[in-house]
Amino acid sequence: MTIKFGVYVPNFGPYGDARALATLAREAEDAGWDGFFIWDHIARQWPTNLVDPWIALAAIAMATRHVQIGALVTPIPRRRPWKLAREIVSLDHLSGGRLVFGAGMGSGYGAEWEDLDEVGEPLVRGKMLDEGLAVLEGLCSGDTFSYAGTYYHVQEALFLPRPVQSPRIPIWVAGYWPNQAPMRRAARWDGMFPIYDRFGVGKLDEFSESVTFVLEQRARIGASGPFDIIYRGISQPGSEGIETAAQFAAAGATWWLEHLIPMVFGIDDWQTIWPVEAMRERIQQGPPRSNARSSHAGTPS
Repeated sequence: MTIKFGVYVPNFGPYGDARALATLAREAEDAGWDGFFIWDHIARQWPTNLVDPWIALAAIAMATRHVQIGALVTPIPRRRPWKLAREIVSLDHLSGGRLVFGAGMGSGYGAEWEDLDEVGEPLVRGKMLDEGLAVLEGLCSGDTFSYAGTYYHVQEALFLPRPVQSPRIPIWVAGYWPNQAPMRRAARWDGMFPIYDRFGVGKLDEFSESVTFVLEQRARIGASGPFDIIYRGISQPGSEGIETAAQFAAAGATWWLEHLIPMVFGIDDWQTIWPVEAMRERIQQGPPRSNARSSHAGTPS
């Protein structure tokens, strides 16, 4: 299966504007990228503009026709899963079945958790994530659904319409490697979005190790069907970028997400925002496309 290429940008700072993100997404589609994905944050630990990711994704859906879209990743523990179910099915319909849902327990920054009276304990958030995913799947099924968990309760709920996509909107689960619990969680769903360090960019051997682990977990539980493996990194246009992407495809990646980070510009500082013009220039250069194929051609969607 040929690897796909997407663009991955924040939803804050100069990207904290729905119109600006929609324009970038349209430019990405015109330049031949396969996907456009944004972050899901509602606060940062420094003063900055933010845009609600679901409002932004609605604008992106209306500005594009072909690229897959989504937020990577949405921390379910700070969302109401029933409200989230309404949002993602509505967006799936608005986009004509192009939505991917990225799920995680969220980062540990207090600005989005303790400062807003949300649950800060990671172990609790992990349990809320598992319950939230179960509720989300049930409510998006289009069938009458009940659930009795520790954190969420649903009684005889029927949410219509069903999603455009079948059997469900794809769910990619994120987690930090080498933590094994989130990788085991990802193996139960439709894709894994591994994060390796402060900037999320892992080396090839780290990526290969995490891919091997998650595929072993899928085999152990008897999981089948399409499964995406996402890598976010930085590529150069031309032959160098093509070779780099091909190496990750050979290691099992089904998606490469282009991700400009401050480190690229010699700035190791989260408060320095990704230059929009640098991102636009990279988008217009197009993806590092070749005939690179995943070594797990039977598993990706």
